[in-house]
Parts: sequence; structure tokens; C-alpha cells
Amino acid sequence: QVQLVESGGRSVQTGDSLRVSCTVSGHGFRFYLMAWFRQAPGKEREFVASDNWIGTVTNYADSVKGRFTVSTDEAKNMVFLEMNSLTPDDTAIYYCAAGPLSARWRETDYQYWGQGTQVTVSS
Repeated sequence: QVQLVESGGRSVQTGDSLRVSCTVSGHGFRFYLMAWFRQAPGKEREFVASDNWIGTVTNYADSVKGRFTVSTDEAKNMVFLEMNSLTPDDTAIYYCAAGPLSARWRETDYQYWGQGTQVTVSS
């Protein structure tokens, strides 16, 4: 069992930067692929980025490529999503997820989920 707790979401302005965090605990979590998803109001949850614990497999959605950076800190058991050049289209609840190393961009690929953290970007 893996537990995920997100933090760091808040209201920001267009063009701002923000880092959200995910604290990970439980058995064997270092063997999982870690991912960020987001869900905007009235929309389905969508893949944002993923990373393994040694940073050799990172993937990004086209909508965030070049603006967002996913990283992990194995010593602190944390996963981060650094977001730059934020726009109102980035407004969403951001979720941390964990799944097998074969996981890709589908929600169903991931077994464990956090409760989410709200990011609101105003113009």
C-alpha cells in the first residue's frame, strides 16, 4: 500500500511560477512510477507528467512541455511539479499518482492516488 499527500496548491497570477509537492509513504513505493494528473472544472482528469525515482524516465503532456518540470527527492520521499509561465488554462486540482513502471498516461494505469491540491491561476 502506498499513501500520497499533495501540498502547495494556491491561487496565483498569470505568468507566475508554483511548485506543488507530493509526500509518499508505504511499502515499496520506490519501485513505482510517479505521475501528476490534473482535473479542471467540468473536464476529465488528464495526465501532466511522470518520473521514476532515478529520473531516467520522464514524460510530459504536450500542453505543459517546456513549462513544467517533474522531479523526485528520494531522501525526502517526495515528488515535485515545478510549474512556470502559468495561465488560467492550468487551473485545476493537481493529483499525485503511483503505478507500475509500465504506466503511461491513462488514469487506469495508476493504482494509488492522493487527494489533490487546488491550483488557481487568475488573469
